[in-house]
Amino acid sequence: MRPADVARLVALAAIWGASFVFIRVLVPPLGPIWVAALRLLIAGAVLAAWLAATGRDARLARHWRAYLFLGILNSALPFVLYGVAARELHAATMSILNTATPLFGALLAAGFLGERLTTRRLAGIACGMAGVALVAGGAALAVDPRSLGAVAACLGATLCYAAAGVWLRRFGTDLSPYAIAAWSQLLAGLALVPVGIAAPPPGPMSPATWANLLALALLCSGVAYLLYYRLMQTVGPTKTLTVTFLMPAFGMAWGGLLLGESITATMLGGAALIVAGTALVAFGGARARPTRHAARLEGKV
Repeated sequence: MRPADVARLVALAAIWGASFVFIRVLVPPLGPIWVAALRLLIAGAVLAAWLAATGRDARLARHWRAYLFLGILNSALPFVLYGVAARELHAATMSILNTATPLFGALLAAGFLGERLTTRRLAGIACGMAGVALVAGGAALAVDPRSLGAVAACLGATLCYAAAGVWLRRFGTDLSPYAIAAWSQLLAGLALVPVGIAAPPPGPMSPATWANLLALALLCSGVAYLLYYRLMQTVGPTKTLTVTFLMPAFGMAWGGLLLGESITATMLGGAALIVAGTALVAFGGARARPTRHAARLEGKV
């Protein structure tokens, strides 16, 4: 990769690693639903304005249902789930568990896209899940149901991300990535507003709260999406996926520096297992012939 692409990759990992810190800070005054809703509304509105200013046609009348569905699956649900988890888990722990996304992606791709689960990929999934179990155990040493529920919420968020990736590969090939970034977030944020009305923010709302919210929305959703799709264009999806390997390091670093979170041997060991498993899954073999189930989905059987 060129130095500029390496810089983008590191910046993206640093930004997304910091998002868990912002969520931890914002959930007490705003609650999980409004953290997600306001993040999506602000980021989506800014990106939609950028699309309009640059003359990019999102074909909204044709694709708004796809943007809404993808926004709920890839943004609204996981953001709310991470907000729920942030009540119990450290930012570092959430950033480590987030790395399990490619593991779920491999399993879903095998079932719906016909990708073969090679021995290497199966070993990677087993390794990654062992790391998840280690981190989960460290996060809930007292077998606290609330902590275990928070871990489950994180894993539910990663499952949403993986499912969204599989859906995009099957049905979203004609969608503009920049239009997805803008309109999926804006429509998902609007969809969360009625839910948020039933769960008003606990407060209080201080200037620091608004500053953190703007940083989360504009930096972690706005700038990060632009960096992400720029990398997808310049280096391709496989190399862009390596951002997953860097995020736990930044998540632990930001959590320690900004929130005073401790970094334990369990967290480091679990992170190493998950990253190793993800690497095996991501680089574990080429796409195989579709399975009979996948062929049937494509109308070939």
